[in-house]
Amino acid sequence: MSVDPDPRRSQPSHAPYRVGFLLVDNFTLIALATAVEPLRMANQMAGIELYSWSLLTAGGTAVRASDGMVVMPDAGLGEEDRFDLVIVVGGVDVTHSFSNVEVRWLKQQARRNVLLGAVCTGAYILASAGLLDGHACSAHWECLEAIQEDFPRVQTNNHLFTLQKTRMTCTGGTVPMHMMLSFLARRHGAELTNAVSQMFVCDRVREETEPQPIPMLPRLAKLQPRLAEVAQLMEANIEEPIELGELAVLAGTSRRQLERLFLKHLGCTPSRYYLRVRLNRARRLLKQTSCSIVEIASVCGFVSATHFSRCYRKIMGRAPRQERLEAWGTDSDPAEPAEPKPILSSSGEALRRASTEPTYGTIRQPNESG
Repeated sequence: MSVDPDPRRSQPSHAPYRVGFLLVDNFTLIALATAVEPLRMANQMAGIELYSWSLLTAGGTAVRASDGMVVMPDAGLGEEDRFDLVIVVGGVDVTHSFSNVEVRWLKQQARRNVLLGAVCTGAYILASAGLLDGHACSAHWECLEAIQEDFPRVQTNNHLFTLQKTRMTCTGGTVPMHMMLSFLARRHGAELTNAVSQMFVCDRVREETEPQPIPMLPRLAKLQPRLAEVAQLMEANIEEPIELGELAVLAGTSRRQLERLFLKHLGCTPSRYYLRVRLNRARRLLKQTSCSIVEIASVCGFVSATHFSRCYRKIMGRAPRQERLEAWGTDSDPAEPAEPKPILSSSGEALRRASTEPTYGTIRQPNESG
């Protein structure tokens, strides 16, 4: 099969462009919907079948989304292999949501020169298959650091999405719609894309290189732009933290004024905020990677694992080892009978599955002194 992976070149009018959506366990429904709907609307506006799509799972069996909804696929891997584009739809706990079956199949698609894409956290799966080595990559901020640590040959960025000749990746939420609208624009021009945007009441298509918002920064930018600038410097310099005096100089203010800004708008000192930024990154690495606690302490700017553990326990309310055990599962005594698992509602099951995510329960933080 000869497939042109370049989205700028259209298929013959009689042949729909074939898209496969690979769903893994705990995939995010909003990412799937916002990726599929632009294709549906393109067909509707054009009055012809420009695109066809199929939902795929490893065994062709139903898969549960992160919100607990069960989705029945159209086919299993290998049952339907003729695609021009395959998009991996990731979601919650992506590092444990796929197997070698998906990896082998994706490698097979790459050998056939199929255009490969990923939405939300799906880029982690492409990276696991070695299919993003040397490629630019966008992914949801929650798993971006896991990709950076586990796959250093991947050229990660903080863009909303990245469209290349043979790869297309994006963050989550509603961003897949904007990536697909840009994809449509490259294949069909502005008229069709504008019509699709108008049908979705989308006032503008977001630019590829727009940075995805880092939590807290948008709110800080509204409160105090200089504060947001310092917070961004902290986020970008975790392994080798910048001294407070140097941060003040880079922000064009005095150390005392910087401390006043943090206390007024965030209720803590700059050093305590910086520590929280580093510990939040450590939390993501503990929950999403197999890096040792010593390695995590180092990449998060702590002088020793002991110092890291002490700070983590004080601020996060638990030891790093306990955090990892809660995410990856504790060892149980095989001699003891397993306790029966309660039957949960869809929302309860979704919450249980989300407990492995770094953001789980972060709104309810332990009390801490500033």
